[in-house]
Amino acid sequence: MSSDRGIKIAGAPISWGVCEVPGWGYQLEPDRVLSEMRRAGLSATELGPDGFLPTDAAELTDVLAAHHLSCVGGFVPVVLHDAGHDPAEDLAGPLTSLRAAGAGVVVLAAATGADGYDSRPELDDDQWATLLANLDRLSGIASEAGLLAVLHPHVGTMVETRDDVDRVLAGSTIPLCLDTGHLLIGGTDPLELAKAVPHRIKHTHLKDVDAALAAKVQSGEITYTDAVRAGMYTPLGTGDIDISGIVSVLRDNGFDGWFVLEQDTILDGAPAGDGPLADVLTSVVYLNSVTS
Repeated sequence: MSSDRGIKIAGAPISWGVCEVPGWGYQLEPDRVLSEMRRAGLSATELGPDGFLPTDAAELTDVLAAHHLSCVGGFVPVVLHDAGHDPAEDLAGPLTSLRAAGAGVVVLAAATGADGYDSRPELDDDQWATLLANLDRLSGIASEAGLLAVLHPHVGTMVETRDDVDRVLAGSTIPLCLDTGHLLIGGTDPLELAKAVPHRIKHTHLKDVDAALAAKVQSGEITYTDAVRAGMYTPLGTGDIDISGIVSVLRDNGFDGWFVLEQDTILDGAPAGDGPLADVLTSVVYLNSVTS
């Protein structure tokens, strides 16, 4: 959807608890998720994890068209730091699906190689060199396929902290996906980053966060997964991130990409009533209010 002032707003299946992590929680069927996106007034979505939507190009196109949704892009975690592993092989399938769906963005994350986001190893200088080289290489491969690759700093991946983000900014040319929640939890002020390098931000995931729970993740008191289950992510405008300020800074600097609404959640079962839709509606109303 586009707001009255022309910003592009999309949804994401993670707001309905759909996630690539094994054992994450109850996974809703695509029909409910996509139908509720439309009920929220959204007209575009990211694809969600492998297996959520069809990989066959014709089937995928039909599913999206049946719900009157376009595809913005997709989240693709790949191992980038292992010199013995070729991440281009992991990217080939997602690129094919994204192209078929008419997407413009592939959202990369520097996966650890393990399931989940509760821990990560430390990289040595050689592994960092491999990671940075692979970022630029995959960016080129995506460009040849007609898509823009962006890197998503993400809790529990090899690019999580502010030092990690700075290393990527200095050592590669890939643009960033500014995920407000993951940046904050990883120790980066997303508003400060938006002000510092607006030209490197080409895609966004807008999340609001309960800062007290985020601090417990940072200190190791609780795991990332447990914090999500406890409600660390909140509807936009109800948490501790200056979403309005971030959106204003990006727009003032010519940002014309997508604002993807994300509120990571874990479901214990099929929700009654509106379920996650209620929070998504709150976020849509808030974002429209701060851009009108």
